[in-house]
Amino acid sequence: MVDLQDRYRGVLLGLACGDALGGPVEFLSREDIATQHPDGLRDFIGGGWLELFPGEITDDTQMTLAIARSLAERDDVDMEDIGRRFVAWADGDPKDIGLTTRAAIEALRRGIDWREAGTHVSGYASGNAAGNGAVMRCAPVALRFRTDKARLITASRDTARITHADRRCQSSAVAVNGMLAHLLDGGAIDDLPGVILPDIVDPEVVSALEKASDLPREKVRSGGFVIDTLQAALWSLKQTDSLEAAVVLAVSLGADTDTTGAVAGAFAGAAYGASAIPQRWLDQLQYRDDLTALADRLLERSQQTKRN
Repeated sequence: MVDLQDRYRGVLLGLACGDALGGPVEFLSREDIATQHPDGLRDFIGGGWLELFPGEITDDTQMTLAIARSLAERDDVDMEDIGRRFVAWADGDPKDIGLTTRAAIEALRRGIDWREAGTHVSGYASGNAAGNGAVMRCAPVALRFRTDKARLITASRDTARITHADRRCQSSAVAVNGMLAHLLDGGAIDDLPGVILPDIVDPEVVSALEKASDLPREKVRSGGFVIDTLQAALWSLKQTDSLEAAVVLAVSLGADTDTTGAVAGAFAGAAYGASAIPQRWLDQLQYRDDLTALADRLLERSQQTKRN
């Protein structure tokens, strides 16, 4: 029997754990991580270029919290509210904000409509603004609209394009949330990505998903390009058989370790539930109680959507 509450909690807590595990080794190569942690990085260590404390989250989870709080409090997706929350978060001087996200938030601050803010970033017109900022934070949409595919797809696109308007970012957010919804309902990992491919319109995203399962490790890319993150996170889930193993493998890939870890953690949390998260991680995880409460509220919201 599917324990939805455990899986819902697993998505947000797993995402945050992947973020916290990967944050201190962000931008290290996979070779350097392997040298420093020959058995894999399995414990929260803190440090890194952001000088994190063990269990501290980064912008990945911080922006996830902003979307989750809006979806929990509002009756539907309120993109203007989400935009205000992004601006307020940036005004709080977080340790890190991605370049594309920063530029889009500045556009929002200037009064640019949320539908256009994501186009006011360097590289958009040339197709060079396809960073992974949209997929690192999109999971609350799957929790809120798991029972309504049409709303899930629309909300995934909208919460992506407010900062990352590139079509690949929007399609990747749809892909992440579609796979999360499948796993939350007890769907098999082996059925991914096939069951969600009909909902993905971008051929580049479809191609990357189709190749993810069979890639050798040396071909898995883990930088900031949105399709690389999507592929690496799915690959990490499908190569392993536990939440901890999936997150540790994702982080071991190096480069953008916090975001690869966060997306893989969300996938693994949906598949295995919060009960599979190591207690040593939960004991140190920043915002653990807030994430748990938000997961429960989004579960309630999703059930209301189903009744309506």
